Amino acid sequence: MVPMAEVSALSPAAVIAKQLGVRIQQIEAAITLFDEGATVPFVARYRKEVTGGLSDDQLRVLDERLRYLRDLNSRREVILKTIAEQGLLDDKLRQALLAADNKTRLEDLYAPFKAKRRTKAQAAIEAGLEPLVAQLLNGAGAPPQLACAYVGSAGIESVELALAGAADILIERLADTADLLQALRSALWQQGVLEAKVVKSKQESAAKYRDYFDYREAINKMPSHRVLAVLRGQSEGLLRLKITTEDQDQRLLGLTATYAGYPQTGPAASWLRMVVEQAWKERLRSGTEKHLLGRLREAAELDSIQVFARNLKQLLLGAPAGARVTLGLDPGLRTGVKAAIVDATGKVLGCDTLYPHAPRNRWDESLQQLAGLCRRYRVDLIAIGNGTGSKETDQWVAELQRRHPELGVTPVMVSEAGASVYSASALAAQEFPDLDVTLRGAVSIARRLQDPLAELVKIDPRSIGVGQYQHDVDQKQLAAALDAVVEDCVNAVGVDLNTASEALLGRVAGLSPVLAGNIVKFRDQQGAFGDRQELLKVARLGPKAFEQAAGFLRIRDGRNPLDGSAVHPESYALVERLARHYQRPLHALIGDVDFLRRVDLKAMAANDAGEFTLRDILAELEKPGRDPRPEFKTARFDARVEKPADLKPGMVLEGVVTNVANFGAFVDVGVHQDGLVHISQLADRFVRDPHEVVSPGQIVKVRVMEVDLARHRISLSMKADAVPVVAAPAAGKPLPSRSGPAPKKDTPPATGGGALAMQLRKALKGKA
Repeated sequence: MVPMAEVSALSPAAVIAKQLGVRIQQIEAAITLFDEGATVPFVARYRKEVTGGLSDDQLRVLDERLRYLRDLNSRREVILKTIAEQGLLDDKLRQALLAADNKTRLEDLYAPFKAKRRTKAQAAIEAGLEPLVAQLLNGAGAPPQLACAYVGSAGIESVELALAGAADILIERLADTADLLQALRSALWQQGVLEAKVVKSKQESAAKYRDYFDYREAINKMPSHRVLAVLRGQSEGLLRLKITTEDQDQRLLGLTATYAGYPQTGPAASWLRMVVEQAWKERLRSGTEKHLLGRLREAAELDSIQVFARNLKQLLLGAPAGARVTLGLDPGLRTGVKAAIVDATGKVLGCDTLYPHAPRNRWDESLQQLAGLCRRYRVDLIAIGNGTGSKETDQWVAELQRRHPELGVTPVMVSEAGASVYSASALAAQEFPDLDVTLRGAVSIARRLQDPLAELVKIDPRSIGVGQYQHDVDQKQLAAALDAVVEDCVNAVGVDLNTASEALLGRVAGLSPVLAGNIVKFRDQQGAFGDRQELLKVARLGPKAFEQAAGFLRIRDGRNPLDGSAVHPESYALVERLARHYQRPLHALIGDVDFLRRVDLKAMAANDAGEFTLRDILAELEKPGRDPRPEFKTARFDARVEKPADLKPGMVLEGVVTNVANFGAFVDVGVHQDGLVHISQLADRFVRDPHEVVSPGQIVKVRVMEVDLARHRISLSMKADAVPVVAAPAAGKPLPSRSGPAPKKDTPPATGGGALAMQLRKALKGKA
């Protein structure tokens, strides 16, 4: 058995500390907390003293890297043990294995010692041809003469067979030389060019990939969206990919020859050169190319997942409309518009189905029904789903405003992405057992306007669709990354213990779905929680879960005013000591900004509370339970601009960012089709990352640059001087619309990604 101390020569804490640029003691402290069962949100919020203030983003990286490095060390231990048992583990190999800092390098070093299927090289070794290889490499003579000595033994019937066997041995050695593989990959990464060509017999079906029919780009400079686009085209059998080099592989062949170690002159030089070329063409080239395509895919997938995660975070932390009576409309044409009214707490008050559109065309009758619902339930907001029939429903609601201004309703276009997934889910069936599936969607649309976070946590994040080629990435990694985002967002905002759904409670740090269900059952049976300590009465909720979760759970107007804040129960004694010290009632401290900002931190410091904790407590007491999300606002769409054909170059419109990718941002301007603001058009300055300028849900002013109706493309700009301004068509009062982003389905290459980016560049070049 290899000593674990040797296996752990690469300390995970040291590696992660270097990557994050922090002290190793901070990483070691965080690792200890994680090993004890602490969650990222809890450590980030309540253990700053211990970790030196590591942020939740840093802790997420730490957690992910820690798992990788521990897996690496575990695999290293197995490999060291296996090679040692073969009696082949010398000091040089041991040091190389201990120094391997990634799984690829580790497996390359292990490759020669792996049990593998019987190969030609193994057969040649068994036939006794290894000495022949040594003689050839030493230049001991001409290959035919040297090979003669091996003819007639172990099935070697000719000189040709002997030399072929020697070649097999040398080729396998080269293919298993870890340093050579690393050198080839590095060289090809630096000078390789990815070529994409259309499969000639499939040009018509590959039309959406037309920008890649004859395409070349340096592999180390390809952005993630173009990588995923060409890889998707390859997987669909429409594109052929190849990595080429400018010097026709001569440098790579030279590297291979160097590692082969054969003499450049002498009787065997020509034969050895031929074997090296054969090794490169038959084994090394394909393997190197496969590795680099895998590296490209891995980096592109990681980038794509990060884009999705950042967009999801912005979406979940979108501005809530708040506790207002809301009518949700799930638009439909033939099947009617589904309506659901929810009160300020999200409780369903009533539902109906209205038929204003074709084929029934009950416009006026449905309008009166809608007015009746608004009047009866005193509706404040109307949430309109942005799916099929949304534009017609938008116009119908605008007519309601014109005919019944006394109702004072405000319509808002809301993303319905994932609503159908939720409606048909077991969770929705449990929540609304007596409600038709179609009406559940209207309820979800209304609630996600009131509180996007509380409603969207009920949906698989992958169904929300604010990603970049999300279906092309590793779904397990994507799910893990998105789940982490949801957890961070929920805990950043906090959860009302007495009103939160089971789905929302299940996202609180330290609470499993089972514990969340038990909390809801306890609440239903015993009534509202009076204070946080009552959580310990919930079945299976022990001290550890309480420690992790309590600070993120809020109780409004409870017995202890601190229960409505993010102050953790473990710090209540400190706050009470603060109140006694200044001879003030506890409740009088809360919200007294002038007093709290005069508190002497040093005087209040305790053994278990340092400056980080004290500052957080005082900030929370200033505004207990404050919501970090922005103020609710709506965009104003022009009522006369209804479809892409209505758009003209130069129009200035207001819109909402629905999705952000590495190549730009998609914006909804009210024509039921998003336009693209390419990264080069986001600002009057150079933009490296679109997220620096825009985020999902942001309201922006854009100018129409170009409308390609045939290819369903709308090109927009946020630059101040993009094109001369042309006034939009005159209209009545603009319809307020959209409080949050309207994510669409994953963008195919024809409507986003490299194809559209390249098309925009060509258009801009032509204008210049």
